[in-house]
Amino acid sequence: MQEEGVNRFLGSLESMIMELMWESGEWLNVQQLRESLKSEHVYSVNTIMTVLNRLSDKGILDKLASGRGRNKLAQFKVVATRQDFIMQQTRNVTEGLIKDFGEVVVAHMIDVVEELDPDLLRKVEQMLHEAKMRNSDENFKPS
Repeated sequence: MQEEGVNRFLGSLESMIMELMWESGEWLNVQQLRESLKSEHVYSVNTIMTVLNRLSDKGILDKLASGRGRNKLAQFKVVATRQDFIMQQTRNVTEGLIKDFGEVVVAHMIDVVEELDPDLLRKVEQMLHEAKMRNSDENFKPS
């Protein structure tokens, strides 16, 4: 959790690959990604393929395989935009923290928001008000 951005959810090579995938938005194969990564580090085809398969297994990438044997080619494409991925991951983390620690997490979130961004605190208050209104509207249904 000490990392920043997407690295909070993925390993460093996974993050680099995902950034390239989001930037492209196209189906890419392991060789194309390896070429794009060369400027930073030299990774083996096997290493990149392992990471791509892992991202596919996690449901973050779609995988399309064609051919057989030595002619087999796998291509990968992102399942969701970067923004949608971050929204889903932050929701998963928040949900898990609230399930595990409830009020303590909410209290810390309010404290941190108050310290870092008082304007956001006002937005949170508005969101809470709207959520209460939705809840009261749902609970009040004339018979």
